[in-house]
Amino acid sequence: GALLPGRRRGEKHTVETSKRDADDWDGTMEPAAVRCLPGEPKLTISFRLDGSNKRMLRDQDEPVGKVLARISNGLAKSQGKAKKSKKKKKGTQPGQTTPQQEPPPPAVKLRFDGEEVADTVPNGAAWRDGAVLQVGDVAYSVQRNAPTFVTAELPASLLSGFPVCPNLEVEFGNLQDCEFTWFKENAPDASPEAAEGPPSQDAGWTEVGRRRVHVPSNHDIGFRLKLRCTPKDGGRGGAPKELVSAGAVEAGPGVCTFDNRHAYTLKEAEWPAVRVVTYNILADVYAQTELSKTVLYPYCAPYALQLDYRQNLIKKELAGYNADIICLQEVDKGVFVDSLTPALDAFGLEGVFRIKEKQHEGPATFYRRSRFKLLSRHDIVLSEALTSDPIHSTLLEKVSANRALKGKMLRRSTVLQVSVLEDLHKPGRQVCVANTHLYWHPKGGNLRLVQMGVAMQHLSHVISEVTPGAPLVFCGDFNSSPHSGVFQLLSETEVPLQHEDWSSSGPEESCSMELRSGFPPLLSACSQPAYTNYVGGFHGCLDYIFIQPDSMQVEQVIPLPSHQEVTTHEALPSVAHPSDHIALICDLRWNP
Repeated sequence: GALLPGRRRGEKHTVETSKRDADDWDGTMEPAAVRCLPGEPKLTISFRLDGSNKRMLRDQDEPVGKVLARISNGLAKSQGKAKKSKKKKKGTQPGQTTPQQEPPPPAVKLRFDGEEVADTVPNGAAWRDGAVLQVGDVAYSVQRNAPTFVTAELPASLLSGFPVCPNLEVEFGNLQDCEFTWFKENAPDASPEAAEGPPSQDAGWTEVGRRRVHVPSNHDIGFRLKLRCTPKDGGRGGAPKELVSAGAVEAGPGVCTFDNRHAYTLKEAEWPAVRVVTYNILADVYAQTELSKTVLYPYCAPYALQLDYRQNLIKKELAGYNADIICLQEVDKGVFVDSLTPALDAFGLEGVFRIKEKQHEGPATFYRRSRFKLLSRHDIVLSEALTSDPIHSTLLEKVSANRALKGKMLRRSTVLQVSVLEDLHKPGRQVCVANTHLYWHPKGGNLRLVQMGVAMQHLSHVISEVTPGAPLVFCGDFNSSPHSGVFQLLSETEVPLQHEDWSSSGPEESCSMELRSGFPPLLSACSQPAYTNYVGGFHGCLDYIFIQPDSMQVEQVIPLPSHQEVTTHEALPSVAHPSDHIALICDLRWNP
C-alpha cells in the first residue's frame, strides 16, 4: 500500500507531460482519480502532490482513516526531507541542534456533501464520485471511475503527408467521444540536451488540428507535435493527457505507388457493393534480416525497410482505400496491436488477428464497423486440423501414404482465418471471409494443394453448419501462380491425379490424388495480373480474392500501379512502396 510514483506507459515513443492546470478540470480543484471495480479486492487512488504523481493501491475493505493517515505521514516525511536538505545547504554543523520542532503532519480529510467521511468507512464506500479530498490547504475533486486513458502513445516516426494515429485505449470511456487538440512547436529546439531530455513546457505551441488523426504538412518538418487528449464518456470527461512526440516531423517520400490508386477509392463503396482488399504487408521479422537487406532486397534503401517508415506508408495506403473488408498477411503481432488496430480503428475498421505460433506473424482481417458485425470466428491451423478433425480423414489417409510429404505438412504452422460477418444494413445477410498465406517454397506445389484441400473442406463445413447459403470471399497470398494446381482447384473445382504439382518437390515426396474443392467454380475477382509480387529475382501473380460468381459480381477492379511505378526504384519494396507485394482491391456487388 505504499505511495507509488505515477506509472508512465509508452515512454519508449512519447514523453508524457503531467502538468495539471486546475482550470482545465472543473474550474476549482485538482482531480484525484479513483479506480474501484466491484469484485476486485483493491482500488487505486491517483493524484498530484508536491509536484509528483502519487498512486496508492489499497484494499477496498480497509478503513479509509488508514489511507488518510498514510497520505499525511507521507507528506510530513517528504517535507521533513526537504527541510533537512535545506539545512544542509545552510551549513548546519553535524551534531548541532536547531530549536525548531518537527511540524505536525498536515490534516488530511475526506468529505462528501460537506460532511466529513468517518475514518471507519471502508475505502470502497468512502471514495465516492464528487467527494472532496483535503490535503493541508489543497482540495481535490474525487473522480471515481472517470474516463481514463490506460494507453496513450504517439508513433515513433512522423512523416509529412502521412497520418499520425495515436495509440489510445480508454477505460470507462468511449474513443469516439474523446476530444483531441494537436499543437506544433513554435521553434524547433536544436540543442542536443533538448533532444535527450523531456520537452520544455514553455516552448510555445500553436494549435494545428482537432481530429483524432492528424496529417502533418511540409510546414511541420523539423518541429515536434503535441497532442492533448481528453477521455470522455458522452458528456463526462476525465483527466486530460498531453503527449509530445519523441522526435520532429520528417519529410515524407513524396509520390507513392498507391497515390494514383486512391483516386479510384475516394469514397466508400455504396451498399450493397462491398470493397475488399487483400495485401501481404511484409512482416518486420522478415524485412529486417541480413538476408533481406543483402540478398532479397539489396536495391531497397535500408531506412525504407525499417518498420516505423513502412508502417507510415501502410497506414496511409490502407486508410485511402476506404475498404469494407481488408485481409492482410504477414502481420507482426506488435504491428497489429500497437499500429494497425489504433490506426484503422480511427478510420472506422475493427480487426481480428491469428498468430502463426512459430513465426510470430499471421493473418489479420479488418471490417468496417458501420457495415458489418463479426458473428463468429472459425480459425484453424491447417496441419492440426488435418490430423485431428475427422472431416479431413480421407485426405489424411491419402497424404499418409507418403511419409516424407506428411512430415513436411505437419511441420508447417500455416493458418486459415475464417470470419463470419453480418451485414448491418440487412440483418440475417451474412458472408464468410477467409484469409490465408500458404507455404512459400517454389517447389512446394504439392504441399500447397494439400493445404488448400484442408482449407476448402473446412470452409464447406463452416458454411453448411454455421451460415448456410452465405457466400465465400477467400483472400490471401496463395504463393500459387494461375497455372498452379491450387488455382485450378478453386477455379475448376478439382485437380486431377496427373497434375504436375503432385510431384513438384521430386519423386520421393510425390503424392497423386484426385482433389475436389466442394464448391462451385470460384472466380478470381481481380483476374490474373501479370504480377502481385515484384522483387529483384522474381515476379509473378501470387495473391487473390476469390468469390462465388452466383452470389457476387465484380463491379470494379482498382488498377494496379503501372510497371513504370513499380520499377522506378528497381523493384519492391522501395522508398515509395512498403511491401514486396501489391495490394489487390475490388468492389463486389453483393445483391440482396
